[in-house]
Amino acid sequence: MSDDVSGRRGLLGIAALFGAIAVFIGVDLITDSGEGAGTLHLASELTVLVAASFGLGAMLWRLGRLRQALAEARQDAGRWQVENRDLVQGLGIAIARQFAAWGLSDAESDVGLLLLKGLSLKEIADLRETSERTVREQARAVYRKSSLAGRNALSAYFLEDLLPGAGV
Repeated sequence: MSDDVSGRRGLLGIAALFGAIAVFIGVDLITDSGEGAGTLHLASELTVLVAASFGLGAMLWRLGRLRQALAEARQDAGRWQVENRDLVQGLGIAIARQFAAWGLSDAESDVGLLLLKGLSLKEIADLRETSERTVREQARAVYRKSSLAGRNALSAYFLEDLLPGAGV
């Protein structure tokens, strides 16, 4: 699961905790005031209630900012995809041709593409509904047939000429 999703769940959990604290302290404050609790006791509970309310507000504000940032990132990614659709399609065709020239099987080609996309071996195995060991062997076959040392070399093979040099 991506960090954005797990981070959002964490914020929701913290917001729920602050909300529960605020509700319990609010109920206790009302109950204590009806039973004639001292001013110092009520003031301390009121302080905790205010702190929990601020905590809840802060978490909800951060969650809103996270949602906004995620929406903006998705919009940027969509715009980038539209602007570069022809380039990406051309790169996809070039990668497929190179995989064929290396003699990769269909399964090895699928694994190679997923490696290029940055997925872990476990993620690839889950996606392809196979074992991680099988994916590891297919990845080794990709590297062996391409005469490349590993994932970094595979990525560099296709991206090296697309990226500007350090002096540009």
